[in-house]
Order: sequence, then C-alpha cells, then structure tokens
Amino acid sequence: MGFIFAIPAAVLAFFARLGWVRGIALLVGAAFSFVLMVSLIGNAATYFSNPPAPLAADEFHKEPRHLALSSDGPFGKFDKQQIQRGFQVYSEVCSACHSLKLVSFRDLKGIGYNDAEIKKIASDWKTQVPSINPDTGEASTRKALPSDNFPAPFANEVAARAANNNALPPDLSLITKAREGGAAYVYSLLTGYANQPGYRNEKGEELLKAFPDAKTPPNLHFNPYFANLNIAMPPPLTTSGQVSYEDGTKPTVDQMARDVAAFLAWTAQPDLESRHAAGVAVVIFLLFASILGYLAYQQLWHDAKRVVRPTGALDPVNQAKTRRAKGKAGIVG
Repeated sequence: MGFIFAIPAAVLAFFARLGWVRGIALLVGAAFSFVLMVSLIGNAATYFSNPPAPLAADEFHKEPRHLALSSDGPFGKFDKQQIQRGFQVYSEVCSACHSLKLVSFRDLKGIGYNDAEIKKIASDWKTQVPSINPDTGEASTRKALPSDNFPAPFANEVAARAANNNALPPDLSLITKAREGGAAYVYSLLTGYANQPGYRNEKGEELLKAFPDAKTPPNLHFNPYFANLNIAMPPPLTTSGQVSYEDGTKPTVDQMARDVAAFLAWTAQPDLESRHAAGVAVVIFLLFASILGYLAYQQLWHDAKRVVRPTGALDPVNQAKTRRAKGKAGIVG
C-alpha cells in the first residue's frame, strides 16, 4: 500500500526537479506520441487485414507509347515541316474546341511562316477577336491581327461546357508540359480510343469481366491512355485523309496524331532550340575553363608545400598557457 502512494509522490518530485512547465509539456508530448503510435498501428493492421480493392483505372490504364521526335535529346531541333502539318491539324480539327491562348499568330514565324502568310492566317481564322465598337462602345469582334493571341473558340467557360456535355476542353498551349509523358501522351491519347466490350489488358484480363461496374457512362468514350479510362472528348481523328496536307504527306490517323503532338511540343517550348544551343555553349565554356584552371594549377602551384599553422589547442603558445595554469592549480597531466 505504501508503494502505491509513493508513485504520485515520486512523480511530483520529478516535476519539481524538472520544472512544472517543462514537466507538463513532456507529459503532453508523451501522450500525443502514444496516440499517434496507436493510430499508426491500428491503421496499418486495418490496411493489411482488409486491403483496398483494386480499381479498374489501376489495372487497365496504359502508359503513353514511345514517340520519337526530332526535338528529343540535348541536341534536338524542331522539324518545321512536321510542325506546320501539326498546326494544320490543330487549325482544322482541334481548334473547334480547344484554345491556344498563350500563343500568338506572329509566333508562327518560328516554324517557317513568313509575314504575309501569318497575316493571312490571322485574318482568316474562324474565331474573331473580342473587341469594342469605337462608335457605340458596345462589345464587338474583329478579325485577328498577327500580334493577337489565338482567340478561344468559346466566349467563356459556361459556353464551353454547354457545348461539350459539361466538360471543359483544356487549353493546349502547355498541354505537353502539363501531362506526364508530354507529346507521347497526346499522341497515345489521340490514337488510343478502343471499344470497351471485350477489351483486355497486357495480362489478358478482360475489363468488364474483372470490373463489371466499369462500363463507360453515356456521353463518355473509352480510352485506356486517359487517367480514369473514360474521356468526354470523342475521337477527333477518325479517318485517313481527314486533313489534306499541302506537302503531300499521307494523312493517316497515326501521322496526323504524330504531327499535332509535335506542334503542341513546340507551343509548350518554342525556345527549345535556343536553350539547347545555349546549353551546348555553356558546357563547352565550362570544359575549356576547367582545363585552363587545371593547367594554371600545374604551372603555378604543383610544387608548393602545404604548411598547416597550428591554431587553437595545438598552438604552442596556448599549450604553454595551459601547462602553467594546470601547475598553479596543482593539476597533474
């Protein structure tokens, strides 16, 4: 019985020595750590005893297929002819729903168009630029100028959703940087539409047999390259010859997808070639400077002797002071 009463007394004595504030803080911290540990152990036990059910997107989602572009790698350069074909695909197919608000018409000069061609492209663009009537002050529209950015196909988000079953078409200016896989994702998505009934993954598992509830809802389209397998955008490229290329290239669905993916890679990084050139110049300069630095070291310092000056406790003056102090205090050693 005396032992039981001795425990609170020992605790109080401990707090008195430690300080009440610090002691209470220590007690609260220990209680908090205990609760966290219990929660961690409980959640871990629940996870292993009742693991989460797999999702159809986890089992049947595909990673983007490889797409080789001339702009790949540290020395890559854009294929301007391919990018012009991709721009043609965008202007005739994609621009009906998707904006390109961070790109201006005059930027097309970077892919080989001259000033006259750019002026005509801007003037003939199917969507006019919002403006103000100078006579009445009312909202109006006008033909685009080379200095204008590509106008959006819809006046606002509400109009865009109303025309696309409440789905909002994303802006494509930076799409290859915003999506994992970049241009390969765009290419795979455009060519990856499939019929869901009977669809199997690489393991041979059939989607609707493994996940009967994963049937594509109305107004959506099955595409294993999309994150949740069902996308609101219908297949934009459906048949060969959908776009007639001016350079004579055969416009198959695969070719059109490759070209528009290359074009969107350019819209996301129009300064890619200049950055590559600057990077090569910097690497060459640093290599040259490193060689010069090494040769200068060999010429000037290769035979220099390194002398370490003792400081602190190793300084003979300080050691002598220490010995005198120890002698006065009667300390041996």
